Amino acid sequence: MIDKMSNPRSELETHFNEDYLHFSDVVHPPEANDRATEAICELLSLRPGSSVLELGCGYGRITNRLAEKGVQVTGVDISPILLEKAELDAAERRVNVEYVLGDMRSLPWRDRFDSVFMWFTTFGYFDEADNERVLHEAASSLRKGGRLLIDQDNRLAFLRERWPTCSVVQRNDDLRIHVMSYDALTDRGNIQRIAVRNGRVRRTELSIRYYGFTEYCSMLRRAGFQTVEAYGQEGAEFTLSSPRLVVVAYK
Repeated sequence: MIDKMSNPRSELETHFNEDYLHFSDVVHPPEANDRATEAICELLSLRPGSSVLELGCGYGRITNRLAEKGVQVTGVDISPILLEKAELDAAERRVNVEYVLGDMRSLPWRDRFDSVFMWFTTFGYFDEADNERVLHEAASSLRKGGRLLIDQDNRLAFLRERWPTCSVVQRNDDLRIHVMSYDALTDRGNIQRIAVRNGRVRRTELSIRYYGFTEYCSMLRRAGFQTVEAYGQEGAEFTLSSPRLVVVAYK
């Protein structure tokens, strides 16, 4: 079992590396990124000039698309490798995005943004206290009336899988293998990634805490949010079998 309490920052920096980038276009093809961008705009009611912060922005697959729509975007990530790619892509698209190397548990902004979002399971990397700290930091970064959006696997649908489970992604002759187990006592998914590239095999591990909607409601209200809504994948109606749980909270 992965020791998710050892050093989560080091674990994240190791996992989100060149191997992650190498397979990214296969895992997140352009059409999927376009759909996600449209869903985020709708859920957050974004307009040209809206100020938005993405936590865990990665290589800018959403952030730069939002900037193309005239949104004023800031992206924070812990991985310098991913941020370098994000900046290169922003330059190619001729958009201006503020990219910041940082930790979502400690943000420098107060009352600055109209919206904050964490897309595609970028929440839950830490222990209980630090996960809640992320929500408090997000709330502090938002103006009064601002919105926070969190997109994560729906734990209820997730648990119908047979564990451990395995997925394989291929790019040319290279393979990315995810072996995932689930700890029902802690509600954490533990991922072992095996990347096979250029005759070499590299392994990394990542642990993610999965929350249900009632848990989100409690945490978000403690963080200072007034109301919390639930949606399914890309803003659809949430049901027991929805593959994703999308939470929108209003400050």
